[in-house]
Amino acid sequence: MGIKRLDNVAIVVDDLNEAVEFFQALGMRLDGRADIEGDFADEAVGLEGIRSSIAVLETPDGHSRVELTTYLNPPQIETAPMAQNALGMHRIMFAVDSIEETLAAVDGEPLGSIANYENTYLLCYLRGPSGIIVALAEEIGK
Repeated sequence: MGIKRLDNVAIVVDDLNEAVEFFQALGMRLDGRADIEGDFADEAVGLEGIRSSIAVLETPDGHSRVELTTYLNPPQIETAPMAQNALGMHRIMFAVDSIEETLAAVDGEPLGSIANYENTYLLCYLRGPSGIIVALAEEIGK
């Protein structure tokens, strides 16, 4: 009874290949791709006639996954990127060895600057493909 683990976080994106490349540049490994359709998808998601393409990426430690989805049917709904303080999913955060090196490896737009939190972590938010907000955390002290 109750939650056993977090299986994945799913994010709808407009360009699946671009989003996969972004998360791979962060250091995630592509675990697999698939096309999804059928009654089970319609029933689980609560939409009719679902046809989508997904890609699942895994963190280097193998404990966390991100599922990226592009809907072919029904058509995706275009929305403005979420503000950092909007209700709903806020961001996805990754622990990194070096924020500077990670920022240099990805094509993302920093939302602010690299901040020092109590000489324990360096933190930075950036906007990735489809407006996804990604936070990076580099441990600098204990």
